[in-house]
Amino acid sequence: MKVHVLTNKAEILNEKLNDKVVIVLDILFATTSIVSAFANGCKQVVPMPDSRSALEISKLSKFKDYLLSGELNADTLEGFSHPTPMAIIESGINDRGLIYCTTNGTVALHNAKEANHVYAGSLLNGQALVRHVLEKHPSSTVLIVCSGSSDQFNLEDFYGAGQLVELFKRENLDNQLNFSDSSMAASYLYKSDSATSVLNNSRVGQMMLRRNLEREVK
Repeated sequence: MKVHVLTNKAEILNEKLNDKVVIVLDILFATTSIVSAFANGCKQVVPMPDSRSALEISKLSKFKDYLLSGELNADTLEGFSHPTPMAIIESGINDRGLIYCTTNGTVALHNAKEANHVYAGSLLNGQALVRHVLEKHPSSTVLIVCSGSSDQFNLEDFYGAGQLVELFKRENLDNQLNFSDSSMAASYLYKSDSATSVLNNSRVGQMMLRRNLEREVK
């Protein structure tokens, strides 16, 4: 098994996906929101690549009770609920579905759809996710995809990738895993500082703090 990190979602286009397992990370928005929604009783998440497609399927009868949540360039879309984890939980997600679109994370999930399996990862579900992948897909190449921002590198996503790499390394008791240089670089970042420090000092974290979203970052 090989573990490799893509530093932004644009790199997905250069990969052959049909024989791989993909873990998408959007640490301060999409994938942490998805994980949080499921942890609080959400029955289904439908990630959409843009607001137009999200609005279209929200009109279908089978999605009539679904929460519609999304942002574009960090601004909540008109008619949509705020897309951060705590806001989604407080909107009342228990026993409901979620139609969800963001600038980066849900686009990355959409772009990875040709992979054998696609998972939403975060700092919250890392250990469970790594153990699941090793149990269910022990021979597959794993691509950890940092969503980034508009195809640019994001510090917090790379930190999240480092957490996953470290967890894979800890489970690698028989030395069957092969780690790429990018995955090792992510691991070094993860070991260098705390999550609180990295997330608060990242560009997106700073933007969220300026918008009084400190509790979301925390």
